[in-house]
Amino acid sequence: MKRERATRLLDDMITRLEQGGWPLGLVDEVYVFGSYVRGALEPNDVDVVVEHGTDKRWLGESLYASINGRDAYVGMRQALRGRTRGISFQFRGRDSLRDEGFDLFLLWRRGEPFSLARERLSSLKEDPSAGTAPRDHMLTAFEGVESLVPRPARIELFNRHAAGRIRVTPLTLRDGYPADDEVARHVRRRWVETSPLRRAAACALATLEDEGVDLGGVVLHGKRLFGRGQPERCFVDLGWSGFGHMGRRLDGGLSWLEVMRPHLVTPMDALLIQPVPR
Repeated sequence: MKRERATRLLDDMITRLEQGGWPLGLVDEVYVFGSYVRGALEPNDVDVVVEHGTDKRWLGESLYASINGRDAYVGMRQALRGRTRGISFQFRGRDSLRDEGFDLFLLWRRGEPFSLARERLSSLKEDPSAGTAPRDHMLTAFEGVESLVPRPARIELFNRHAAGRIRVTPLTLRDGYPADDEVARHVRRRWVETSPLRRAAACALATLEDEGVDLGGVVLHGKRLFGRGQPERCFVDLGWSGFGHMGRRLDGGLSWLEVMRPHLVTPMDALLIQPVPR
């Protein structure tokens, strides 16, 4: 993206923080790092680290998300960036990033005036020689879709692949519904017609069906398709919402199909992650 747009996204985020409300009132610190901070004219995206506290509501909703295989940070991301894309968030990752040698630029800290955050943002000047740095923890399977793979997922998958524990295959999913009428009804019952999750789920299941996968062993976005009659064999996740459970599922021998960005119109990109028997 152009640097001007990246700056606008950060300025809009500061405005949202200033307006407050839940869960933004839990935010303690915001840092920026990566190619934007170095001055790149066209950063891949804007890398932001958010440190935050918790309250009773946060703990309750996080527990609910964990139980149902969902991403506890969906609400926080939307509150910070609105409906736009282009900011890649790392939550509570400040110390680990510093340990890896990343330079973090403090944008705002609780108790500071938001005018100071805007002054800091304006102090980050463009540098035509900066360019965009190659992404770390890259696999061949990520090429062309790297912006759709959040950094924590890149690290997790890279390390497992390097250890010979998984295979990662990029897929473009077939549009349409699976031929199995019962599975198609399950998808239609769970999501309304205008939901990108409905299309993502239908495309994922149709592709698995084409590949000869027994859908009876599929867990779709946290729910079994056919109760508990068959052993679980494949977990279909939509938009990285269940990423926190990926390691446990892979260690248990399940395959994982990640539909990276559910959408109503564009082709649906996915990663098929398969455990390699030890």
